[in-house]
Amino acid sequence: MIRQANPKFRRWALCALLVLSLCAAIGLWGWCRWVYTQIERYAGQDQADQFTQADRTAPASPASPAAQAFPADAIGVFGAAEYDGRPSPVYRARLDHALDLYHHGVAPLIITLGGSGGDQYNEGAVGREYLMAMGVPESDIIAETQSRDTEESARRIAVIARANGLRRLVIVSDGTHLFRIHEICAAEGLNVLTSPRSRVEVEGETNESAGEFERIAHEILSYTAWRMGLH
Repeated sequence: MIRQANPKFRRWALCALLVLSLCAAIGLWGWCRWVYTQIERYAGQDQADQFTQADRTAPASPASPAAQAFPADAIGVFGAAEYDGRPSPVYRARLDHALDLYHHGVAPLIITLGGSGGDQYNEGAVGREYLMAMGVPESDIIAETQSRDTEESARRIAVIARANGLRRLVIVSDGTHLFRIHEICAAEGLNVLTSPRSRVEVEGETNESAGEFERIAHEILSYTAWRMGLH
């Protein structure tokens, strides 16, 4: 004969399950809220701006030793899509921002990052060619061409930094991308400042708010997966 579970026990078990589910939901909401706050904080501040502002107000003095001292050792540009060897509007905005920092004397070297986009070209090399076409000497550019995602790019730039004795880097990418990049780079032992690229209109994106929501949701999920060791 099969004994039926005590009704009181069933009610207690159901209440316990509901409480645990509620606690898990609150914890998940709190975590997502914290990550979102960090994403917005990094997106809303340009940590390299102090250097460009100082450059604008300082008197021109090329012979001065201070004029030869750079605030950072390199500017790292995280890759984005390229189309048949040409940077996409988003990637071009990142490269142009890095170029502006370079011209303001923030760092003497630019590192372009990113592997193959599915065709014969790769993002790092496309970025290098674009910067050279804009007047940056090839000797002032390092192109990393193997990484396939943000985590690999961060690890590769750490290898490049150690190999070249680079101690402080300014990282350029989309604003919503920078918190995750900063945390991964810090985990690799890098001293990094973040500098978001300017906003650009993306062809085919009719709802900017929806696009922003998707990017933030992607960053929350990706950062959480990285922290859990799933990437």
